[in-house]
Amino acid sequence: MTSSTNPVPRLTLARATKTFGRVRALENGNLTLWPGEVHALLGENGAGKSTLVKILAGVHRPDGGELTIDGTARSFSDPADARSAGIAVIYQEPTLFFDLSIAENIYMGRQPTDALGRIRYDEMHREVDALLVSLGVNLRAQRLVRGLSIADQQVVEIAKALSLNANVLVMDEPTAALSLPEVERLFSIVRKLRESGVAILFITHRLDEVFALTERVTIMRDGATVETAMTKDLTTDQIVAKMVGRDLDTFYPKADVMPGEVRLSVRGLTRIGVFKDVSFEVRAGEIVALAGLVGAGRSEVARAIFGIDMPDAGEVHVSGKRVAPGKPAAAVRAGIALVPEDRRAQGLALELSIARNASLTVLGRLVRHGLISSASETKLAAHWGQRLKLKASNLDAPAGTLSGGNQQKVVLGKWLATEPRVLIIDEPTRGIDVGAKAEVYRTLSDLVREGMAVLMISSELPEVLGMADRVLVMHEGRISASLSRAQATEQSIMGAALGGTPVTMGHAA
Repeated sequence: MTSSTNPVPRLTLARATKTFGRVRALENGNLTLWPGEVHALLGENGAGKSTLVKILAGVHRPDGGELTIDGTARSFSDPADARSAGIAVIYQEPTLFFDLSIAENIYMGRQPTDALGRIRYDEMHREVDALLVSLGVNLRAQRLVRGLSIADQQVVEIAKALSLNANVLVMDEPTAALSLPEVERLFSIVRKLRESGVAILFITHRLDEVFALTERVTIMRDGATVETAMTKDLTTDQIVAKMVGRDLDTFYPKADVMPGEVRLSVRGLTRIGVFKDVSFEVRAGEIVALAGLVGAGRSEVARAIFGIDMPDAGEVHVSGKRVAPGKPAAAVRAGIALVPEDRRAQGLALELSIARNASLTVLGRLVRHGLISSASETKLAAHWGQRLKLKASNLDAPAGTLSGGNQQKVVLGKWLATEPRVLIIDEPTRGIDVGAKAEVYRTLSDLVREGMAVLMISSELPEVLGMADRVLVMHEGRISASLSRAQATEQSIMGAALGGTPVTMGHAA
């Protein structure tokens, strides 16, 4: 951060307010960005982060407050004004034209032309190739965007921002859909931008990224800025407490439970070309994490256990009884529940009510005289809503109106309503805010205290290390290591995930 050599902040937003009807989305928004710093913006969903960012991007005009860029007061009437002031926003899902080249996307609407109005493609390609080289990525200007990974699409968006001479870059949840190697590459690019003097506002729910990348942190709650501090002066617990407005005993409330009988037994499970000879056990009162890089086969193993995909070999047993393969209904009857990775596409009917979503797995129990009892449905939804601390004003509202964390709670409640013996939960906290994460972790701890067996698939190493009794690491479709809680470290897990031998290794079952 260069505040000591440059006394003028790159951007300052002071006392910003914004009201939508009767809802005051932003009460006291304050933010200062210095040239050459990476600054984290944190807060639960609904804390006001999105409104603040849209003010910076020119999407919303604030009702009050002051915005200055390099010491000069500015007021944006639309996003074009913000871009001309040097502010660029990189959203979680890039918005690009797939059938155009990288160069055409970057220079859309402002292509260099000759005296006859013809596009000077050679000049455009040279400039874009130089931009991509400066970012240290192996992409070429003439390549079509179609087929690029989300990570490469984000690089294109960053290159577009640099071509517009952006000196303030807002990155909104940029790592949510990236693998660990892609995250590292993005961090490398961000550090290069920082060195060139760009001010970067980094929005994330992953606190390990905050400590790894940022110099300062601004925390928002209930539409207001409640804290700005040096990252090195804060702890995870302090950040979470300021975000949720209360002290948390520990972020990972791991229950100390003596494992009981074997609840889930997987033997020799194989799906040709996807995973091979996967064997492990999960006991009552135990959380076993399935870790590894994206594409290692973790979610595919879960789908085969639950019967969504038919395995080519192997068996699944629950409490000693074999579960018929390829039949989700048989898995549910046996006592297995699966909370999928993509809750919006696979876990919820977004247009249906919260109450109906919460009861979808047990509708047969709620039928009275051939009709679904709405009273029973609401009672069931209210029960799980209260237990999981669901934040919803009306259970008849569509599930799609809920925040990501509350949607996850509805999916979890829907499956807990089946009274499972084994809970498989895939990426339990992806894309949800820190307060909701803490509540999900607390729920998992409560469940194992009650004797449930939990198989947790997670790409977040702090989550794995904080919650798991044992860690199974997958590499290219096989279990490469089984680590006890004492043996599991970031180094041992990543070593096994990359195909090496971890420092210490237990047995695969």
